[in-house]
Amino acid sequence: MAEAYIVAAARTAGGRKGGRLKDWHPADLGGAVIDALVERSGVDGGEVEDVIFGCVGQVGEQAINIARNAVLASKLPEHVPATSVDRQCGSSQQALHFAAQAVMSGAMDMVLAGGVESMTRVPMGLSAALPAKNGFGNYMSPKIVEKYPNVQFSQFAGAEMIAKKYGLSKDQLDEFSFQSHQKAIKATQAGAFDEEVVPVEVTLEDGSKEMHKVDEGIRFDASLEGIQGVKLLVEGGALTAASSSQICDGASGVLVVSEEALKRHNLTPLARVHHMHVTGGDPVVMLETPIPATEQALKRAGMKIDDIDIFEVNEAFASVPMAWLQKTGADPERLNVNGGAIALGHPLGGSGTKLMSTLIYALKNNNKRYGLQTMCEGGGLANVTIVERL
Repeated sequence: MAEAYIVAAARTAGGRKGGRLKDWHPADLGGAVIDALVERSGVDGGEVEDVIFGCVGQVGEQAINIARNAVLASKLPEHVPATSVDRQCGSSQQALHFAAQAVMSGAMDMVLAGGVESMTRVPMGLSAALPAKNGFGNYMSPKIVEKYPNVQFSQFAGAEMIAKKYGLSKDQLDEFSFQSHQKAIKATQAGAFDEEVVPVEVTLEDGSKEMHKVDEGIRFDASLEGIQGVKLLVEGGALTAASSSQICDGASGVLVVSEEALKRHNLTPLARVHHMHVTGGDPVVMLETPIPATEQALKRAGMKIDDIDIFEVNEAFASVPMAWLQKTGADPERLNVNGGAIALGHPLGGSGTKLMSTLIYALKNNNKRYGLQTMCEGGGLANVTIVERL
């Protein structure tokens, strides 16, 4: 089978809700990443055959095909097409899968995959809440309600179910969260994110301009005691806002090409897409599917968990990667080596290729070979991508 290569990977530094990226329209933010990928790879933007962008809140400023709007906001010529993907939190990881599949099938030679989410300007859940509020119904159809009576699909409830199922205490979740910040602080101070981050200009409160280059969600003064003092999300539960991913604004992307394009454009690959997998699971527990998805992906790839050098498992809630570690038996020292979404933020549809960008550069900076990325997703879904650094 033909191969798919990643020749550029980039992301913006995350912005807190109402923070440094609040003035950026999501189409412009996505366009900035598109331009960075083209510039970093050195290709002619007119050679890009398709742009696939993930986005969860496809309403308001992210409506009417945000992928195409990001292209129109970029320097790419108008003839470059684009389409938007919603696989919930794994949307841009799925965009990468679609891009790689197009290249591996021989249908295309150069596809740009990415994602964007401005959770400041398009609040989480708006695409469901706004129509329901105005009398346009709910996504829960009669057949779904019949199949899942008295159930409200909730990631928060699912995260608590996982914590209970795997015997994870609040203290354990708080410690994991504290370590996420510590790893992110160390990585930032060491310059580990410098190559992957696309600096964008922001306006500060005093009206001055500055380039945004550091993830705004990192708490550089974080203490375990402070994290332990945050109130529980639900009475009798184990999770708090401090052990959950941060609401975040951001965009990310990768440029995927064929071997023919590598040769024709004299490109240097960062990584090769080794294996891709997606599966569904219990939509009520919802966030547990990365566990069977990882097991299935490794089996299909003919690999064992110890063959993977670095893992990126999205920290939607601390209970998700902790349960994943417990069940898979992976080495915790190889997990989210530069911190995760608890510290760095989770811009929903932009998180998939955000994690992939971080994974690729973590492999490079640590001189490692194989990386595995997986994410829990609404509806009980999970994508897995295994890459080989080149």
